[in-house]
Amino acid sequence: MVWSLCTGKSKKKKKKSLDQIRPTSSSSEKLKAIPTLQVKKEGSNDGGADHIAAQTFTFRELAAATKNFRADCLIGEGGFGRVYKGQLESINQIVAIKQLDRNGLQGNREFLVEVLMLSLLHHPNLVNLIGYCSDGDQRLLVYEYMPLGSLEDHLHDLSPDKKRLDWNTRMKIAAGAAKGLEYLHDKANPPVIYRDLKCSNILLGEDYHPKLSDFGLAKLGPTGDDTHVSTRVMGTYGYCAPEYAMTGQLTLKSDIYSFGVVLLEILTGRKAIDNSKAAAEHNLVAWARPLFKDRRKFSQMADPMLQGQYPSRGLYQALAIAAMCVQEQPTMRPLIADVVTALSYLASQKYDPQAVQCSRLPATSRTRKDFDTRLNDSIGYDRNEREIK
Repeated sequence: MVWSLCTGKSKKKKKKSLDQIRPTSSSSEKLKAIPTLQVKKEGSNDGGADHIAAQTFTFRELAAATKNFRADCLIGEGGFGRVYKGQLESINQIVAIKQLDRNGLQGNREFLVEVLMLSLLHHPNLVNLIGYCSDGDQRLLVYEYMPLGSLEDHLHDLSPDKKRLDWNTRMKIAAGAAKGLEYLHDKANPPVIYRDLKCSNILLGEDYHPKLSDFGLAKLGPTGDDTHVSTRVMGTYGYCAPEYAMTGQLTLKSDIYSFGVVLLEILTGRKAIDNSKAAAEHNLVAWARPLFKDRRKFSQMADPMLQGQYPSRGLYQALAIAAMCVQEQPTMRPLIADVVTALSYLASQKYDPQAVQCSRLPATSRTRKDFDTRLNDSIGYDRNEREIK
């Protein structure tokens, strides 16, 4: 379906800081409970500002930009509300406008958290928040428009004329999403636990550049001697780490599990939860775990849409990374920095089905043998038994 561009006139706006939002008293109390978030800037230009500043819009402006939220401007819908494509003439920019359902899943606190997070955190692999609207009981968020939609749109329930993702594009998306998560875990202080990593929250820009979106469920991670954050279980079934779902104890490794599920979706083309399949295949991780035990079965896991056009060694390495991420014991899961290193290497090895694969690691990196050994050791792979210990 082709969405027509909605245009409309809007008034000149002023920049305001977030503290000029006038939430309800209960929201103000909840906001005070959110600790200060800082961003490490050493050696990086990706850090956010020292203060929170976000552009504000009136409800009238956003209604004009979307032709009064016309149906043919609707580009997405979920439990939180609806997303519309529109154009803000005052800044001459096409944008995506998320209108929160006043009775939906994302409430005042989630709205405030998302504005706070995206006002402070800036990275090429995080979606850019342009501004927000808090008129009366209306809550709207204005983002940069991502023309290729979500990763989910390119993996599942594809129409016959939809272009299939090739191997190189899948590795590019996986590596980029990992870099966004690395920024949240390693650059923010305290670290930010995303808590809602899934294919529908990975948006794609030009040339399939991935960005993480929807930070309403994000949580600041543990500090000091704390090992976890205790919180009400939130997120999406099929992506939640088992220890978090059972105990409500949230850690950075909870995000790693979710990332492993997303990586499995990228590699297999299957959904995290698919009740249309046989009972043993409803849950993607449960289906994959027995296959992880024998490398000879790895080819059975590849997305049929790839039509065999992928590097066998690359598939093995990517599946090994996914296997590490979805380990049941959180302490056995890798750090996101290690995941980024591994996936960045795989993304750099461009696959050409017409050429003989003679890829080599750069001289400044570890050798291919060392790379394979590290993956094998991480998942307990026994070369003699050809299975995971």
